[in-house]
Amino acid sequence: MAELQKESVTLARQAPSAPPLTATGIPVDPIIISNNTPHSPVPWSTGLCNCCEDVSSCCLTCWCPCVTFGRVAEIVDRGSTSCGVSGTIYSLMLCLVGCSCLYSCFYRSKLRGQYLLEERPCTDCCVHFCCEECALCQEYRQLQNQGFDMSIGWHGNVEREKRLAATMASPSPLPPQLQSGMTR
Repeated sequence: MAELQKESVTLARQAPSAPPLTATGIPVDPIIISNNTPHSPVPWSTGLCNCCEDVSSCCLTCWCPCVTFGRVAEIVDRGSTSCGVSGTIYSLMLCLVGCSCLYSCFYRSKLRGQYLLEERPCTDCCVHFCCEECALCQEYRQLQNQGFDMSIGWHGNVEREKRLAATMASPSPLPPQLQSGMTR
């Protein structure tokens, strides 16, 4: 069984041409995208200190960073861990160890790997150690700019994409008839 899985992964990575890409916001395996040609890292969509670009996520992160982290972790983990579980672990690390950045910096690395982002302005652990709230805000904005609705989580975004794809694939019904003029 394991041999079959390894073979299917190997075949997928050796595909002669990649399928056309659509902007869904859902991370895709960079090896399949690149056809085994290396890509140079791309810059983040916003700067580390641009927290005020999205005031609502900035406020959320300042007063409840565990929620921001939980939402980021759920998307980065592709729904394998929930926002609540990740946020709780983050909170426990903050309360017990006093340094939740030990946990959150790994998710920054994972996010960078999924979207081929630059490691800037310094290493992921240094960014989280020195500017935890700014780093969480930047990651949150990055995922929003990738097309995710952070408030509905991974599974909600997948369902939204399925509904969008279904409406695009099915023929559109007649538009609703509008009444003309005023009626009493």
